[in-house]
Amino acid sequence: MIVTTKQLFEAAYGKYAIGAYNINNLEQTMGLFRGCMDSQAPFIIQISKGARSYTHKAMLEGLIRAADQVFPEAVFAVHLDHGDEAACYDCIESGFYSSVMIDASHEPFEKNVEITKRVVEAAHARGIVVEAELGQLGGVEEHVRVNEGDAKLTDPDQAKEFVELTGCDSLACAIGTSHGAFKFSGSQSLHFEVLEMIQQRLPGFPLVMHGSSSVPQEEVARINAAGGNLKGAKGVNEDEFARAATLGVTKVNIDTDGRLVWTRVHREFFRDFPEKFDLRDPGKIFMAEYAKFIAHKNEKLGSAGRLAEVRKLV
Repeated sequence: MIVTTKQLFEAAYGKYAIGAYNINNLEQTMGLFRGCMDSQAPFIIQISKGARSYTHKAMLEGLIRAADQVFPEAVFAVHLDHGDEAACYDCIESGFYSSVMIDASHEPFEKNVEITKRVVEAAHARGIVVEAELGQLGGVEEHVRVNEGDAKLTDPDQAKEFVELTGCDSLACAIGTSHGAFKFSGSQSLHFEVLEMIQQRLPGFPLVMHGSSSVPQEEVARINAAGGNLKGAKGVNEDEFARAATLGVTKVNIDTDGRLVWTRVHREFFRDFPEKFDLRDPGKIFMAEYAKFIAHKNEKLGSAGRLAEVRKLV
């Protein structure tokens, strides 16, 4: 069942966070749905600009429609991740997406407000929910590239003003996370003090954490042991998700970790079975491993076991 992120956020606020997972292909789609059914969790499917152009946007939409039929008990939203204005309008007009993100965070405050407000007006006219972003995360992920020197934490006072001016439905905040696999070089943590101040100014308003992959060191070590070369990769402590949820974070974006699982499975498979060439062999392993990964993340987010109560609310 496809619902809006707003419906999921109303059920989750202050109690747990919803996992927002990026997909690009069949194997990720099946693993995601299986993992969420195994853990009985609502979830958000994220489609990025890169994923929409990887093959063709209609291919991914077709996979999701099919999965909705195969897993009729699933409750999820379909969300455009890091969209520019043109991509947002395209998704709004498609009638398929229940949520879009307009990312104009690289623009000056006034320009960000102007662009976001236009997208909000177009989306709300079609019953579609809008996520916006204020502040800039560092790091690299697909087309999103921000040098660490240009990264900016979200200003709590500006956050309140931004939401009031734009009418957006949720806000992605920069609180110390970073895109990609190389988030932290030392023992840095999330800036909970900034998150607390934002929640005080926007009580009850859904906040979003981008760049929230934990970059499991076991995955990195196994990738490197199988021929990879990931040095210094380090991510967010997933044990901090629960505290963030109590401070208004209702959506947590996780993409890089899923890519690490894919890389680990395929590197190890072809190392161990160099004579194999059937893509379905490692694909079957990946779907099972990805499902386990998703179920684990849902446990950490607190969304596991919430499916039945959410179905009653939506």
